[in-house]
Amino acid sequence: MKNVLLLLVICGTTPFLSGCWDRIEITDLAIVTAAAIDKKGNNQIELSVQVFIPSSISSGGGQGGSSQGGSGVTTMVRSAKGSNISDALSKLQSKLPRKIFWGHCKVFVFGEKLAKEGIQEQLDFLLRHPQPREKANAYVSKGEGKPILESLPPLENYSGEVLRELSDLRIGMLVTLQDLDEMLTGKPQAAALPFVKILPPGKGQTKLQGIPYIVGTAVFKKDKMTGTLTEKETRGLLWLRDEVESYTVTFQPKGVKGEISLNPVTAQVKIIPQIINGKWKFLVKVKTEGAVIQNETNLDLSSPKSINAAERAYQKDIENRIKMAFLHTQDKKADILGLGKDFYRKYPKQFNEVENHWDDIFAEMEVEIDVAAHIRRQGYINKPTGLSENEVKDK
Repeated sequence: MKNVLLLLVICGTTPFLSGCWDRIEITDLAIVTAAAIDKKGNNQIELSVQVFIPSSISSGGGQGGSSQGGSGVTTMVRSAKGSNISDALSKLQSKLPRKIFWGHCKVFVFGEKLAKEGIQEQLDFLLRHPQPREKANAYVSKGEGKPILESLPPLENYSGEVLRELSDLRIGMLVTLQDLDEMLTGKPQAAALPFVKILPPGKGQTKLQGIPYIVGTAVFKKDKMTGTLTEKETRGLLWLRDEVESYTVTFQPKGVKGEISLNPVTAQVKIIPQIINGKWKFLVKVKTEGAVIQNETNLDLSSPKSINAAERAYQKDIENRIKMAFLHTQDKKADILGLGKDFYRKYPKQFNEVENHWDDIFAEMEVEIDVAAHIRRQGYINKPTGLSENEVKDK
């Protein structure tokens, strides 16, 4: 009798143990590699997706290039408009014979017009939907975002991969959807995203063969874009955010013709909030060093005097980069550095008293910059190449 009951229990529970009842074959999925969201006329949202073409692997199309036609095709771009992103997505699905799958989408591009009017609704959808990755990178495009997806990069399989690689190299800021949400919901309610545009195609290339690249930073106050930072200002911002990773710094020592370039440059940055006699300020302490890769001056870098002169110029250059970036964010009254969070941790009571007008406090805040800059390696050749002994100076 026990064996009969056990058999009945096993037979009765077997239908509930199946783990593949809702399985969707990969051949039934339209795998999205990148997406762009633009604002169109009549208050419409246009959703564009870059969809991977599986047949391009077997046909040898994975050698580079993307978009919608010709040899080497690895992706195609499809778009649809709607009253919001959800409506646009449902209409877009009707244009594709496979179910749209967001799990591999690593890049989201917001069009400039949409960014200026506000991205809160679109960000809500992307974070609420179960498929888009919170670790996907976010960008703002110069003009519309759709052309970014349609471009044909010669070195990568599709344009979304170009942007991801540039972010990994820290050409500009690296901001994920999760980072963006944390910045916009934090106390300062300010954010920054990489600002991208398309590099024009070379001579003899077609219009779509331009390459997307990062040209600076888009500054947000709450969910609206209020301005941009240049590439140089963005580098200063990276110093302030302690996100400098091995790049080149070029500077000119005082009273000397020519420039010196250092690479790689590494840094340790510490921000110290301070309230002194009722004045809000912060101290930026930077420890940085680099190796000489080019010396266009007539300085003999084997000389301690010349090295000291070069290090002073290096220090001044870093100070100017940081000041330039901070003053620009002050003008926008956008605390994209997250200083409000730092002050709240150290001075919670004082911060709560000024939280409602933190933007005004931030706009008037003083900054003190303390840079310790060192040149650790002068290169294999200490003296400038191509100059005679009489032309080389021991400053």
